[in-house]
Amino acid sequence: MNGTGAEWNGGGSAPSFDPLTDPIPGFHSEDCIDTVDLRLTEELIEFIACDHPGSATAPGPPLGADLLDAPADWGPVGTELGPFQLVPVRVERDLRLLTRWMNDPAVAAFWGLAGSDAVIETHLRGQLDGDGRSVPCLGVLAGVPMSYWELYRADLDPLARHYPARPHDTGIHFLIGKIADRGRGLGTLLLRTVADLVLDRRPSCNRVVGEPDLRNTPSAAAFLGAGFRLTGEVELPDKRAALMIRDRALRAVL
Repeated sequence: MNGTGAEWNGGGSAPSFDPLTDPIPGFHSEDCIDTVDLRLTEELIEFIACDHPGSATAPGPPLGADLLDAPADWGPVGTELGPFQLVPVRVERDLRLLTRWMNDPAVAAFWGLAGSDAVIETHLRGQLDGDGRSVPCLGVLAGVPMSYWELYRADLDPLARHYPARPHDTGIHFLIGKIADRGRGLGTLLLRTVADLVLDRRPSCNRVVGEPDLRNTPSAAAFLGAGFRLTGEVELPDKRAALMIRDRALRAVL
């Protein structure tokens, strides 16, 4: 289920793009196998209201420009369910939404971030005010913010002490926000899409890494379905994890 459709392939920096208003070059709705409900959900209303006027990726310089090759500039890609884009988090716009998601018991069981806005803001600020080795993003599908992603340099992370890391290994943490979007293969589709984005936009990266909690069977299954290999188990400070790796060299066969 590789993403097809709109994808910027020119040299230099990607053109400015607003996922809520701008048409997707080369993307046609008739190419989609399925579509999502585009009613104005509470999440979408908040996303638009807090970000008007201006682009979802502005203002401010790209986050992680040196260490993660500026996810803010990666732009949208087509999927079977519509255009998908990673939009770097802005606390003033996204905090209420992320607090609501993190307090879902199914999410809190594995993220451990249930609590007030202050709890979530502290977690986000630790990345946003850091050196760019981890970038928090919203996953916006067909104009709707519906998932949360953390892209991080696994080779520069404490995780590297627990597996044979290679330079520029890129890690993924993710969650799907609404219960209605879970359990129907969407996690697998989006994981493959994001892993492809990393490999396409980060030519120095040859491996995408995941480390879901072994107890989180749906997450582990989504990684496997998205072309990741289970390479072992690792004992981390907060969990026993399944080490999942997607290799550039095996991209075409997994």
